[in-house]
Amino acid sequence: MRRRNNEIPVDVYIPFVETLFRDGSTLAVGIIAQTFLIVVVWWKTAHPLYLVVAICMLLVGTLRMRNFRKYNSLPSPTTWEEAHQRENDYILYGSLHGASLGAFCLAGIYFAHDTFAEIASVCVTLATATSIAGRNYGSPRMVIILIIALTWPISLGFLLRGDAYHVFLGLLSAPFLFAIRKFADTVRDVLFTAVSEEKKANRLAQRFNRALNTMSHGLVMLGPDGRVAVANAEAAHLMSVKSPEALLGRSIHGLLMRGVAGGQLALKDCRYIEAQLTRALREGKDRKVLVALANGQCLEFSAREGSQELGVITFEDVTSRVAAEEKIRFMARYDSLTGLPNRAYFHEVVAECIHAGDRDRLCALAVLDLDDFKSVNDTLGHPVGDGLIYAVAERLAAFASDNVKVSRFGGDEFMIYFDRVDDEAHLTAELDRIFAEMQGEVDVAGHVLRIQASGGAVLGQVRDSEVDAMIVKADLALYKAKDLGKNSWHLFEAVMDAAFRNRQLMKADLRNAVEAGALRVVYQPIVSMATMRIASCEALCRWDHPELGPVSPATFIPLAEEMGIISEISTFVLHAACVECAKWPAKISVSVNLSAKDFRNRDVIDKVRGALASSGLAPHRLEIEVTETALLDDKSQTRSYVEELKSIGVRIALDDFGTGYSSLSYLHKLPLDKVKIDRSFLADVGQNPRSLQLLKGIVDLSRPLGLAVTVEGVETFEQLKILAVEVQPDLVQGFLFGSALSSSGIETMSNTVWPFAKDIGLARISATR
Repeated sequence: MRRRNNEIPVDVYIPFVETLFRDGSTLAVGIIAQTFLIVVVWWKTAHPLYLVVAICMLLVGTLRMRNFRKYNSLPSPTTWEEAHQRENDYILYGSLHGASLGAFCLAGIYFAHDTFAEIASVCVTLATATSIAGRNYGSPRMVIILIIALTWPISLGFLLRGDAYHVFLGLLSAPFLFAIRKFADTVRDVLFTAVSEEKKANRLAQRFNRALNTMSHGLVMLGPDGRVAVANAEAAHLMSVKSPEALLGRSIHGLLMRGVAGGQLALKDCRYIEAQLTRALREGKDRKVLVALANGQCLEFSAREGSQELGVITFEDVTSRVAAEEKIRFMARYDSLTGLPNRAYFHEVVAECIHAGDRDRLCALAVLDLDDFKSVNDTLGHPVGDGLIYAVAERLAAFASDNVKVSRFGGDEFMIYFDRVDDEAHLTAELDRIFAEMQGEVDVAGHVLRIQASGGAVLGQVRDSEVDAMIVKADLALYKAKDLGKNSWHLFEAVMDAAFRNRQLMKADLRNAVEAGALRVVYQPIVSMATMRIASCEALCRWDHPELGPVSPATFIPLAEEMGIISEISTFVLHAACVECAKWPAKISVSVNLSAKDFRNRDVIDKVRGALASSGLAPHRLEIEVTETALLDDKSQTRSYVEELKSIGVRIALDDFGTGYSSLSYLHKLPLDKVKIDRSFLADVGQNPRSLQLLKGIVDLSRPLGLAVTVEGVETFEQLKILAVEVQPDLVQGFLFGSALSSSGIETMSNTVWPFAKDIGLARISATR
């Protein structure tokens, strides 16, 4: 394909122009030979025209060689304009050279005809013409000019001779001209393609070299002989050599031995790495090998088989990555506050210990829990609580060893595993020593705190031990220690496991009973001191277990609170009480005790509204008992809910009055209708004058505030008589008036006056009021 100079890229055009000025020595020899031949013809023919041609050839040759020397002494052109100027100069002197040779041919064939001159001129011109393509392919204009300058004079001379044979020879110049030009174009296109491909190859090589040497990984490529054929700058840097060329020709063994010689790599590690990399190259599979050097640096080698029998090994400095992975691994395994193994890692370590070693040995696991830790967080703040946990962890960590594993299991709970224990006495001595060393005072942020903990432990044979089971048993022993008064530890006993299982079964049965509606409600009478008749009733929940029989509320109510289903039970009692109370005489009301959990959101309002609406009970006949526990959880929120209930028309009673440290403040802050004095004030009222004065004081405080007073726990006639004569509450409640009754029992007893009313002077008391 033909191209004009301005269509050729500059980076190709400039080399083409430079080729015009190459090999000036052969051109000089040619010019000298041509001039000498013209002089010989002049000598033979003595025709002055040949002398003129010889002089012109000598002059043109001199000027042309000076032009060659000029541009050969200058640096290569850098712009298209500079190259084009050089091409123009070349064409000028080349054209004069071609014209001189053409004049020689025309003279020899026609103007100064001589057989020798004709043969000599044609021969030298044709010889010169054959070199046109080889020397001048870089300039298509020069090719055309030289072809015209050399062939046209020959054709003209033959044509002017006039005879048919010479005319035929003259016409043959046209195909000769075409052939030379076509050959020149072909050479130019071939060389253009070659130069273009070379440029592309050079650019690709530069890009490859740039990419290779800007890689963050070190890279070496091994030839079929197993020696380095290619290496990049990062490889040289990581191998501590000056340049990539210094790595060429080395084997894998040689590269690794540099690390051994420098003290960075152990010989056994060298052999292992070499074996792994060689195996990867041989099998054609990727394989990575992490190497830790003596200076703390970590290198990761990767090997794979490449194409054309080349093997590729890459390696990089992964020190930062390894450090980050170690940090992540540490964070995943160890507690961030104390640095002790966390729950998951402790479980893993203990499991490994249990499955290793002598299966007949004894092992033990202990769980420690700080006593009253919640109060530290609540009163002093979580930072102080964290400081206390850290102090405990420091003391426990001192006992850690190959045989003893210590963990922060979560919150204020710690675990200790003893991998080898001689007997129960040995474990007792160890735990007593740990408790003695752990406890004591510690200064946390200026607060002097005393470390006190409870613990539970389990001892067993390794072959019969399993981590999760040991933790459960240790927890059961911990609960026992806390039940016995805290600040001690207790060893697991088989009876604890049975109690735990029974407790879990009872929880499941209780949940089923609640879901199936198998609970029932009974009503304890609340008797008016003025009439000795039932004025109200407290609704109480009862559970009749199908196998165990009646279960005490003191047993199943705490279970329900623990399970989070206490609100479901209180909702059931509320609805049942409202429905039954609606059937009783209008003078009798019902009292329902709602749990602290019921007052944690305003659903309690909707529950009460729903119970009243579905039963048709008048709101003033329903009394809601609020415990101090509910008030302590969130005073402002509970007060808001109590006020909203009060607005419905429901009456509000403060239950267990006097058992909390802030009970008196509730009397004027909350919209109460009644206070219920806890049974503890009545227990020794006959023997302790202080108890009597307290009861009288509470009644005297309540009445001016418009509050009715109920005294709970009346169990003896003597207590009732003292209340009637000395205290004079509005209402009394207790076993003296019988056990809790069914709904129908309350309805039956609604008009009954208790027979001992006369015995306590009820009429006189009523008259004085």
